[in-house]
Amino acid sequence: MVALRQTPLYPLRFEPLYQYRLWGGRRLRNFLAAPLPGDGPIGEAWLLSDRDDHPSKVLDGALKGATIRQLMETSPEQLMGKLAGRFDRFPLLLKFLDVQTRLSVQVHPSDAHPELIPAGDTGKTEAWVVLETGPDSRIYAGLKPNADAAALLAALAEDSVAEQLASFTPELRDTVLVPAGTVHSLRDIVVFEVQQNSDVTFRLYDWDQIDPETGQHRALQVAQSMACIDFSEGAGHAVAPLVEATRPVLRELLIHCDQFQVTRISGQAAFQVEAAGVPHALVCLAGAGSLQYAGASFPFEVGDALLLPAVVEACSCVPQGAVCLLDISVPAA
Repeated sequence: MVALRQTPLYPLRFEPLYQYRLWGGRRLRNFLAAPLPGDGPIGEAWLLSDRDDHPSKVLDGALKGATIRQLMETSPEQLMGKLAGRFDRFPLLLKFLDVQTRLSVQVHPSDAHPELIPAGDTGKTEAWVVLETGPDSRIYAGLKPNADAAALLAALAEDSVAEQLASFTPELRDTVLVPAGTVHSLRDIVVFEVQQNSDVTFRLYDWDQIDPETGQHRALQVAQSMACIDFSEGAGHAVAPLVEATRPVLRELLIHCDQFQVTRISGQAAFQVEAAGVPHALVCLAGAGSLQYAGASFPFEVGDALLLPAVVEACSCVPQGAVCLLDISVPAA
């Protein structure tokens, strides 16, 4: 720990953590340079995770092998800047999802339901950026206008839950905000997901899927799901990006909410990345390049997540050809 405290922070690249999911596939090989393990269904690749069971590790440099948890403990001010003291854990979890079949119909509690959230965890608002679609792609987000608790419970009993869900056919580059309390699911799609650092999920319905590893249906949490659904939320939809700049690269604000902000950066000219006193995560969706900071070069390629500690403040991004990056941060206030 002493050595970690004495090591200056720099743009940190992390090793992806792959997760088996019964609904997963093998399409994430198209979005990460790191090879997929085995030959089974991989549903998730966690790029930045401050979870006890799956802590992200620094991939290279003087801090290679250190976890984000250790850095939060030893260098909170340098890492978090204006956010230091506000969060015990790094507040976001970043991941790729490959939903080959169907994600369970689920809901996450908001912080307004502390009785449903385990100690040390939080509510869970999330957002998706669509990276690949298939012939059966569907996004389910929210409920149809006339859906209420009684109608939803009746649909569960009749195995007709899908008829109560608002849904649409997604297009590439669509962005969808999923506030805590929103019933949701995905089908035949690859997305990037940013979410609050929480693993609280209540499964309302699972499409009668059998887990091939256990030969059993997965457990449902109907009572907890019903308790935290926001029936006033309405139908979810793709949000229109806000163009903030077109030169030297295209910058589009995709999401700005209390929990996080997401900006998409596309182009092939060099550009500046400003941390502005809070940490920023850069996720490479396409292309490759390097970050230039303090006289050193920090390369990245497709699928990489780089965390810019608050102390870094600013660096230059030099693409090798065209790149597409997501710039993700937590609002300071």
